Amino acid sequence: MPRNKLLSLIQDNLKATKHFEIKNADSDNPEIFLYDAIGDWYGIGAETVAKALRDLAGKDVALRINSPGGDVFEGRAMATAIAQHKGKVTAYIDGLAASAATYVALAADEVVMAQGSFFMIHNAWTLAMGNADELDETSALLRKVDASIVDDYRRKTGADDAQLRDWMKAETWFTADEAKQHGFVDRLADSPAKASSQWNLAAYNNAPAALLNQQSAPQYNRALAERRLGLLERTAA
Repeated sequence: MPRNKLLSLIQDNLKATKHFEIKNADSDNPEIFLYDAIGDWYGIGAETVAKALRDLAGKDVALRINSPGGDVFEGRAMATAIAQHKGKVTAYIDGLAASAATYVALAADEVVMAQGSFFMIHNAWTLAMGNADELDETSALLRKVDASIVDDYRRKTGADDAQLRDWMKAETWFTADEAKQHGFVDRLADSPAKASSQWNLAAYNNAPAALLNQQSAPQYNRALAERRLGLLERTAA
């Protein structure tokens, strides 16, 4: 994965309008809209989702997803909050569930996917800098992250690890029918996908043309993105 492509994805998604909304919170049919990247720096953080679920106090919830993915640990925290919610959580994939958004969706009690939507799985990515030992540690961490994601997918689908790892390595984009066939989703929605893709997906190798054609040509300040990423790396050190 070329480094400049990942920087482009992050920088362009920083410009996107944040969209997290709760509808009908006072009713018996509340809806949470996660229509954004995952991560509080460039999208919606896990704390926001966890607080929303807490405030809904055990009600059955429709979690509507249209997301290009994002931070793996933020996604894991979201999935934990969803799994621990006392009411039933039904995840509706309205347009795109890619990367971290897939195991957020799979944490729900039921997963429903609209025709025309996409479900994408791949190996974990990161940006790293340091000496050889530090980069070896980063590589080892990525392999552990991949293993944890494989566990999630296996529990949902029943597919064997080798098949799941092949799909992840190939960056596989499933249509709604394919995701249903392979057990990632439980059923297909009656209505087609309504949500469009507002994100720069150029960092992905195999993004469908149907999604790429919805986007304008990416424009970003690479130097600014590198400075911001460098600051995050120093802060995390």
